[in-house]
Amino acid sequence: MESNLQLYGFNNLTKTLSFNIYDVCYAETEEEKREYIEYIHGQYNSERLTGILRNLTDIIGAHILNLSKQDYTPQGASVSILIAEAPLKDHEVDPTNNRGILETSGTAIQANLEALEKVNQAHQDVPGTAIQAHLNTSHVSVHTFPESHPSRSISTFRVDIDVSTCGRVTPLVALDYLIGNFESDIITIDYRVRGFTRNTAGTKLFNDYPVRSIQDFISVETLDDYNTMDVNVYHSNLYHTRMILREIDLDRYIFNRDVHEICESEQAEIRQALEREMLEIYNGRNIFEEI
Repeated sequence: MESNLQLYGFNNLTKTLSFNIYDVCYAETEEEKREYIEYIHGQYNSERLTGILRNLTDIIGAHILNLSKQDYTPQGASVSILIAEAPLKDHEVDPTNNRGILETSGTAIQANLEALEKVNQAHQDVPGTAIQAHLNTSHVSVHTFPESHPSRSISTFRVDIDVSTCGRVTPLVALDYLIGNFESDIITIDYRVRGFTRNTAGTKLFNDYPVRSIQDFISVETLDDYNTMDVNVYHSNLYHTRMILREIDLDRYIFNRDVHEICESEQAEIRQALEREMLEIYNGRNIFEEI
């Protein structure tokens, strides 16, 4: 998605996509709940999330300046990437940035520090280097949040991905890729544009591309699987879309049990519990009273 506007100078608009997916699971016993959390912790560890964000960076046409990742005990993971719209020359990249190559040895750290000192000395008379690097950079981050109900058989898993870009780069083109890489039962997507840029006549522009709905950037095949709702504030350049799966296939939701071994009445109870949980997450509020 590119704008044909003729701009004066750098495109100063900041475009931020907040993408949250929820995976809901029915795990009946405490042991099954623990096993579900362990499964999620293994399935969506920082190594796999790093691969997803690397591909996301390629899709939006950005370049990695720095990458950091962390797995947490007992659960959860985070990955953060500093990105640039265009490739930078070697002397324009702070040598403390790893460009996505994760080196953890003391030797590598010392080499980075020595390189930083050399670059600072060699380019102290080069005007605008730091400013250019700052204006070119944006970031991508992901965090995971597994949890379970204290007394019921429901466990959930949330992935929170934030993509903030400036310049021509837009994160909306990556939505299908993100949805397809997670078991997305419920999805909430927020997109906002902040700041302003100018055209060649000096007129301020507060958005460089008209957005009617976030759904316009999601494939029809994906949308067919979901019920959706939009809440947009056009004059504020705020866009919000919620999505929830149309059909509940119990095979996908019951953890470590064969649905065919469960009687129909229990299946109905499980389906109702899942539907209630998903509807409350989708609507962002408690709807059903505790029984």
